[in-house]
Amino acid sequence: MPARTAGRLALSFLLAALLTLTLGAPPLVDHGGAVPPAARGHAVLALGDSVPSGHACDCQPFPQTYGSLLSQRTGAPVSVDNRAVGGLDTADVIAQLRTPDVQGAVRRSDVVLLTIGANDFGDHHDQVVSGTCGGGDRDCVSDELDALRAHLTAVLATIRSLRQGRPTTMLVTGYWNVFEDGDVARRAYGTAGLRASLALTRRANAVISSVSASAGARYVDLFTIFEQPGRNVTALMAADGDHPNAAGHALIARTLLDAGLPRTS
Repeated sequence: MPARTAGRLALSFLLAALLTLTLGAPPLVDHGGAVPPAARGHAVLALGDSVPSGHACDCQPFPQTYGSLLSQRTGAPVSVDNRAVGGLDTADVIAQLRTPDVQGAVRRSDVVLLTIGANDFGDHHDQVVSGTCGGGDRDCVSDELDALRAHLTAVLATIRSLRQGRPTTMLVTGYWNVFEDGDVARRAYGTAGLRASLALTRRANAVISSVSASAGARYVDLFTIFEQPGRNVTALMAADGDHPNAAGHALIARTLLDAGLPRTS
């Protein structure tokens, strides 16, 4: 994902701490899978970075495809409001959620899709793929992983607060790679660099999964489906090697649908 500058860390931590005071609302996901009444319908809101925005694809982004699949599965009308923006990091989504426009979008939406976090590590791309990030208990991305945890906690807590206890399904995705992948990555920085970026991705996904579980949201694993043995991840990538192509977006949409139908109570 496009690199982002990380100059707001201290202020972001403070804002995250203030927003987490809203924790304590009911869980955001129903795992029961019951089909809701067709007349009710669903409003889907997508938040995040260039992945849900559809950057570099020239195709229908996965939030819109997910909405179509959800409508077919439930027989209910589904609207999709895609507010994802290329280049956003977790601090930017916190800022988005402070704007009246996005707050209104959250209040109207009973399904929220969230893909965010890759750009938090952009400043350390070269260190990671070159093997100079360090090791041990603290390395060059340790602060960013801590910030990811705090910021994502704040994002989910804010969505809870804005939804005011109404039935809400939150689907939070991980990443297949927070940097480039497939043939593009191998050409750019070799197999060792690709392994290093995948290792960072596992660490980021572990944070995203943990925070989602604590918040009652549903973590949707994209790493396993993109990186599974025998699958050519390059076939799911746009030409930049950094974003999904049409096949990749379709795979993400199907995986989101498989994660469970929205709550209705």
